[in-house]
Amino acid sequence: MPENRPERRLAAILASDVAGYSRLMGTDEEGTLAQLKVHRKELVDPKIREHRGRIVKTTGDGMLIEFASAVDAARCAIEIQRNMAERNANVPQDRRIEFRIGINVGDVIFESEDIFGDGVNIAARLESLAEPNGIIISEDAYRQVRDKLDISFEDGGTQQLKNIARPVGVYRVQLDRPSRPVSTLKLPDKPSIAVLPFQNMSGDPEQEYFADGIVEDIITALSRFRQLFVIARNSSFVHKGRAVDVKQVGRELGVRYVLEGSVRKASNRVRITGQLVDAATGAHLWADRFEGALADVFDLQDQVTSSVVGAVAPKIEQAEIERAKSKPPENLEAYDHYLRGIASFHLGARENKQNALRHFLKANSLDPQFAPAFGWAASCYARFKAYGWMPITPDPAEQQEIRRLCDRAVEIGYDDPIALCLAGYVVAYVLGDPEGGDFYIERSLALNENFGAAWQASGFNKVWLGEHQSAIDRLTRAIRLSPSDPQLYLKYHGICYAHFFLEHYDEAVSWGERAYRLRPRHAPILRVTAAAYAMSGDLAKARAYGARAIEVDPVFSTLSRIKDLAPFRRPQDLTKFEEALRLAGLPE
Repeated sequence: MPENRPERRLAAILASDVAGYSRLMGTDEEGTLAQLKVHRKELVDPKIREHRGRIVKTTGDGMLIEFASAVDAARCAIEIQRNMAERNANVPQDRRIEFRIGINVGDVIFESEDIFGDGVNIAARLESLAEPNGIIISEDAYRQVRDKLDISFEDGGTQQLKNIARPVGVYRVQLDRPSRPVSTLKLPDKPSIAVLPFQNMSGDPEQEYFADGIVEDIITALSRFRQLFVIARNSSFVHKGRAVDVKQVGRELGVRYVLEGSVRKASNRVRITGQLVDAATGAHLWADRFEGALADVFDLQDQVTSSVVGAVAPKIEQAEIERAKSKPPENLEAYDHYLRGIASFHLGARENKQNALRHFLKANSLDPQFAPAFGWAASCYARFKAYGWMPITPDPAEQQEIRRLCDRAVEIGYDDPIALCLAGYVVAYVLGDPEGGDFYIERSLALNENFGAAWQASGFNKVWLGEHQSAIDRLTRAIRLSPSDPQLYLKYHGICYAHFFLEHYDEAVSWGERAYRLRPRHAPILRVTAAAYAMSGDLAKARAYGARAIEVDPVFSTLSRIKDLAPFRRPQDLTKFEEALRLAGLPE
């Protein structure tokens, strides 16, 4: 037996710090320290003791706390954050002490009253991802607490944390939302399917992007069949990295069939396995394995697609199967950059979007006929604008580059729904031409009526064009195609807009509140909800949301900038929106 073996144990680890601590100290050292001591003495330390936690160490504004139970850790964090919100209610924003908290469950090394290891490091990294007064927990912690607390969680996807070898699934605690049972969606009147993320069997975490890209292509191929109802990628990928109950997935997404599988990429060979399950009964309807050279990857995808279609919709003619096959890129290196770009695009930080753009542009240079890569490259600029990472009106050189990408996407991808949808949205939103964008998005939907992203893009564009009932119908369709989408708040946001302009103010308030609960720091949601409350006559709520919008986004929450944020085509819509926001207290 080896001597001096370190003591290990399973623990729930809570890491916390004060958001903006350096700024607070720079403004008022003594006052900040005095506030922090009061909060520790009156609230934080008593709550830790109440929930049987042990303070391992403190570092200035930070704390590391060990609990025997993830439920105790989560309850402690929730009660601290709710009480801190009340304590801060009458404190000016720039003087508030607001904690950020991360919670993980993992194996730790215990030595001299201290704890070490990846379990601790993950908790610290999660804390750094949390918003002020927010809580983020790991997927391991989520599994321990999800059925034991009357609280809701927002799936934050899989994150690659600094100095942590494997990606970590994360969940944001929704402090203002009690848990509720998941509703069962009615099955569509035609065969319906969800394709879950395939397991990466390559033994290399770096190959996750490849397995995800294979699945995304299979979803795209299946969604071209009008006889099928196919759940969008964003809702399917909520289940990435989890052990799932296929019957539950079927109920949550409202589908009859679920496709699972795995991908193994080694050297220049690829193996794809798939199994199709009847979600109602759990019965396996079909399973097969497809293997070939990497150069044959597109043929292998087509074989998977054709086999699934044959299993769930045998009346679909082979000729239609052939027509549904997308044109693969000529260059496999271009395809690799394309998949890497999509993987980066779906991650949140600015540098990830910039990295995605680099990959898409590289794919463009390697294969100038690969239309979706041009569409995705253009779409990066839409995100840059939405997050304030570029001027609202691009400079001439940047505008010319965006126009070039959109033109190439629609020129060589006139029969490609992805290229058309992405380019159409950028033409409307970034280049300020919703009529031109509408033409491309409508063609995308004509080619693929299962394309949830196109229904969402069309919904927003119809708001800008002033076709508000059509916007509601299209965004509702997008929700049904992707009912578990992490971006559900955007669809709610669009429906709120449409009801506002239709003067359905109570409906607008309801949808705005739904969107706010999912994304409480999204300034556009705060602004439109403030406007809806103002026109409904509840000026107190309107001004509360308006003040929150100014706090979150002081640059664009002014009346002079509203016209730059969305390309409203009807002057009366812009006038109504500005009038409501003026009532909500937004400055000129």
